[in-house]
Amino acid sequence: MTAVAFLGTGLIGAALATAALARGVEVTVYNRTGNKTKPLVALGARAAGSVGEAIAGVGRVHIALTADAAVDAVLDQVLAVSPLTAVVIDHSTTSPAGTAARAKRCRDAGVLFLHAPVFMSPTACRQATGVMVVSGPEQAYQRVAAALGAMTGKVWYVGERDDLAAAYKLMGNALILAIIGGLSDVYALGRKLNVSPPDSHQLFQHFHAAPAIDGRGKRMAEQNFDTLWSLAMARKDVGLMLDAVGDNLLLALLPALAARMDAAILAGDGERDVGVLAKANGWA
Repeated sequence: MTAVAFLGTGLIGAALATAALARGVEVTVYNRTGNKTKPLVALGARAAGSVGEAIAGVGRVHIALTADAAVDAVLDQVLAVSPLTAVVIDHSTTSPAGTAARAKRCRDAGVLFLHAPVFMSPTACRQATGVMVVSGPEQAYQRVAAALGAMTGKVWYVGERDDLAAAYKLMGNALILAIIGGLSDVYALGRKLNVSPPDSHQLFQHFHAAPAIDGRGKRMAEQNFDTLWSLAMARKDVGLMLDAVGDNLLLALLPALAARMDAAILAGDGERDVGVLAKANGWA
């Protein structure tokens, strides 16, 4: 089995490395803060004192760091090793522009590079569940596809456009954060209506919002704003919510949504479907 290196042993990197060790993979780990590798060494990993030492002789280099600058700094050290035959796989959540620049640097250096961010919690990483989105050269992907498949529940290879996985990762996180903000507002509304947060959460055992993504979301993506629920009626409901809560400081999303709705209604879209809110993004 191919030896691998994990550069960065934070929550995600450590969890991915832990799962690899459990599968019997030979793992070398490097972290700028050395004591963060100790739990992995206890599980059988080898700790390296430098990036160069960590990646010597491995078939895959997995990077899991916190931001573009951190990835750039580590990649500088990776590319200083020559010749480098390992596939470099960056799991970090980073900017599409930064990802594209790193891919070009690797291509210019003759190094195979994939961006493979994950929709996986540390627990999901340890259990090899969740989704990994991958973009980059198909040659590189085919070389490591089986190994990536063992790391996650689903691998979605989106093609050779270097920044596409980064774009999808940001889009997915945007939806997750919107849901978290929406839930915060739901619980604030519930408290004002004398419904506790645990009791408010019971609603979602009976009412499932996911069809809104498959249904209205698909129609919005197709720029189909034929009315199923008019913007004016939706704005009326938001008004009822705001009145019930009273204190906008308790709310994360609803006041901004009301302002966006008001602008769209003033623009003449009140009788179109509430999905017409996406029109402000430049759609007709």
